[in-house]
Amino acid sequence: MTTHNNLINGSWTPGKTTSPNTNPSDLSDVIGQYAQGDASDVDAAVAAATAAFPAWSVSGIQARHDALDKIGNEILARKEELGDLLAREEGKTRPEAIGEVARAGQIFKFFAGECLRLAGESLPSVRPGIGVEITREPVGVVGLITPWNFPIAIPAWKIAPALAFGNCVVIKPADLVPGSAWALADIIHRSGIPAGVFNLVMGRGRIIGDALVQHPDVAAISFTGSVGVGRGIAEACVKSGKKVQLEMGGKNPQVVLDDADLAQAVELSAQSCFYSTGQRCTASSRLIVTDKIYPAFVQALQERMAKIKVGDARAAGTDIGPVVSQAQLEQDLSYVEIAQAEGAVLATGGSRIACHTGSGKEGFFMQPALLVDSTPQMRINREEVFGPVASVIRVRDYEEALAVANDTAFGLSAGIATTSLKYASHFKRHAQAGMVMVNLPTAGVDYHVPFGGRKGSSYGPREQGRYAQEFYTTVKTAYTLA
Repeated sequence: MTTHNNLINGSWTPGKTTSPNTNPSDLSDVIGQYAQGDASDVDAAVAAATAAFPAWSVSGIQARHDALDKIGNEILARKEELGDLLAREEGKTRPEAIGEVARAGQIFKFFAGECLRLAGESLPSVRPGIGVEITREPVGVVGLITPWNFPIAIPAWKIAPALAFGNCVVIKPADLVPGSAWALADIIHRSGIPAGVFNLVMGRGRIIGDALVQHPDVAAISFTGSVGVGRGIAEACVKSGKKVQLEMGGKNPQVVLDDADLAQAVELSAQSCFYSTGQRCTASSRLIVTDKIYPAFVQALQERMAKIKVGDARAAGTDIGPVVSQAQLEQDLSYVEIAQAEGAVLATGGSRIACHTGSGKEGFFMQPALLVDSTPQMRINREEVFGPVASVIRVRDYEEALAVANDTAFGLSAGIATTSLKYASHFKRHAQAGMVMVNLPTAGVDYHVPFGGRKGSSYGPREQGRYAQEFYTTVKTAYTLA
């Protein structure tokens, strides 16, 4: 079986041990063995990045553009192959996985362009005869810690701007899905980027992640993952003076008003709640529905859910693949039980099932769950489940719907289904979320615009698009006597 090593200072370096990468659609299928590094590997990677930074930080913008564009082109040329790998290791359907790979390629090509658009300001001073220049410079060595649910897109949207703006990188991908990150690292390694500029260290978060966060030569940390881990990283970074950027999930509301187009509202809700197995931080897990449309909406959504085919992620016709791991499956099922114990009614789904493809292969499959008659204070409506589990809250009118939508510790994405311009406009302004969707699923964002939320969902500058420069650069103001 192939062993995939860490990439440190331009060389493929064995870890202290290895760990199997297993297909959640077929637990007998081991994709490969992947290196498990330790703190000494982080030390070596950071040392390589530190040594490479002086030259890379002032390298020509054309060279950076060419390298990132080459990376993007290879990703796009291999999107079906890489998409198959992604579906195999993470469990999202093959078409969706191919789409994620394409997005990663587009991200690299976008930031290749940003290399050529680096801009500053030239201003007159209030003092005669003095000029002022405002420029942006790279921050230094950046540690990137990425999650398992988007195993190539999220690494791409952190790596690409970091490199484009002249930083050096050490990335720790999620231990559950190292394959896509390793394949991306291999592409970057062959792009012509100098040794040490980009480094990959795989392994456990409590070992590799902690070592990155605590390392004195790491200038900034960008993390996507759980709230608890993110808060710990923030505290450590503040103590050591590191720049920090956190994306930590959501409890996203989807409001459905009485005047909504029922078919449209049902479809966008099904897409938001259950597709990608609900394993998106932008997924909607709280359906907030007004009185008059409530009975028809619940019935129609159950009918739509009955048509969802759960099965092998790489099989044709599969709508939803498996949950990513045994631990995640157990968490999803436990929240269904907790909701029922607190008084919610399980309308449909909510149990572990066999693969629908008829292959007989064991995987982490779950029938999407819909809980009705829930209340805002139930745990199912307060805590992020991160699975194919949605609850419905009945409200009187728009005003109550907005209040319930904002009654959460999170604030990533929020959606509304309505034909009213008045309510749509009011919701866009008053929803306490970083992203608002009108008559669209709460999940699904473009690669060239900012991504991020409010409250417990995000901390620090936005990711993606031109807004990425806020994190990956630092501002310098220079005065010159004429």
